Amino acid sequence: MVNREESSAYRVYVMFMLVLVYTFNFIDRQIISILAVPIKADLALSDTELGLMGGLAFALFYTALGIPIAMWADRGNRVGIMSIALAVWSAMTAACGLAQNFWQLFLARLGVGVGEAGGVAPAYSLISDYFPSAQRARAISVYAFGIPIGSALGIVFGGLIASKIDWRYAFFVVGLAGVLLAPFFRLTVREPIRGRFDSDRQVSPASLGTVVARLRHKPSFWLLSFGAAFSSMAGYGLFFWLPSFFVRSYGLSLLNASLYYGAIFLVGGLAGIWLGGMFADKFGRVSRAAYAVIPGVAFLATIPLYALAILSDNLFVAFFVFLLPTALGLAWLGPVISAIQHVVNANIRATASAVFLFIVNLIGLGLGTVAIGALSDALTERLGNDALRYSILAGTSFYLLAAACLFLAARRLHEDWEN
Repeated sequence: MVNREESSAYRVYVMFMLVLVYTFNFIDRQIISILAVPIKADLALSDTELGLMGGLAFALFYTALGIPIAMWADRGNRVGIMSIALAVWSAMTAACGLAQNFWQLFLARLGVGVGEAGGVAPAYSLISDYFPSAQRARAISVYAFGIPIGSALGIVFGGLIASKIDWRYAFFVVGLAGVLLAPFFRLTVREPIRGRFDSDRQVSPASLGTVVARLRHKPSFWLLSFGAAFSSMAGYGLFFWLPSFFVRSYGLSLLNASLYYGAIFLVGGLAGIWLGGMFADKFGRVSRAAYAVIPGVAFLATIPLYALAILSDNLFVAFFVFLLPTALGLAWLGPVISAIQHVVNANIRATASAVFLFIVNLIGLGLGTVAIGALSDALTERLGNDALRYSILAGTSFYLLAAACLFLAARRLHEDWEN
């Protein structure tokens, strides 16, 4: 009799549920990017304050709690932890709709970060125990589909509700939907055997000191982490501010801006994530360096393409140009996260992933949106509505640092690879 965890049909179901939960993760995380327009008007906020809510408010507890929760996941039931996390971040998303000023919304966003701290690292570990090594980059890429799907749905749904009813109801609806999903996820997804596809099943949990000591001897881990962090400074900054850019620089309505950018993010994001994982699994069999080289080359290509799109005065042309750097900017997810799972043993995957996410999100999510917002405020007196255009353009320069880190990581991946 085939074990449920080994059934192909059940693995597909598990992946569907993981993607669905990750979709809610990014709906709740990114919905504020399109709602920034009415929130700014309603609560009289500056771009710097909006950037703090879109980045630092979320990132503070998201990064701080991610490591202890991941250590719990390396010892306990990962499905149960994710279910609790989903319920918490969804409830706090609904609470965002009750905010009456900057500090109330800031604190509610902190709460979203508290919940989402337990949503991703355990999922990476689960995927590694449901899918063998040769399929992991593609499996993680499929899981990462939750990013463009969730972001696009958040942007479109948020824009629609804010335009037709009120921005507060957008938070209420998506938050309550996530709360309802949590118990269903807990009851239908099973906890797999830890390390079941690894030849060296080191299943005993390790302390944080032991994990850090092991990672100290893995330079590729740190280079991959900082490469992803620098790319996330550009990526999160762009994802947060582009809807506002379309409203300010192209004169789009809130609803049209949400539909326009939602389509770019969905099509470009899905294509880039899948192709990145597919090429990594294909060429990674020949050389482990491919897991870093492929996204490094993609990062270099994003900069001129984003410049063409951002500086274009033709909205129709800009749409098709934006598709390319959106795809290339997200192609790193499958290769880099798969490589992170392979440079550590099974018993510390969730904790190592949390250390990776700590670096990526503290730098990328915590600094990217507020840096672009602060620069926009500084340039507004001189450039008016175009201040945001040139601030976003300046933010793409972080892709250069990201590419440099990944090219250095490529030199060490073969030596650091486990199993």
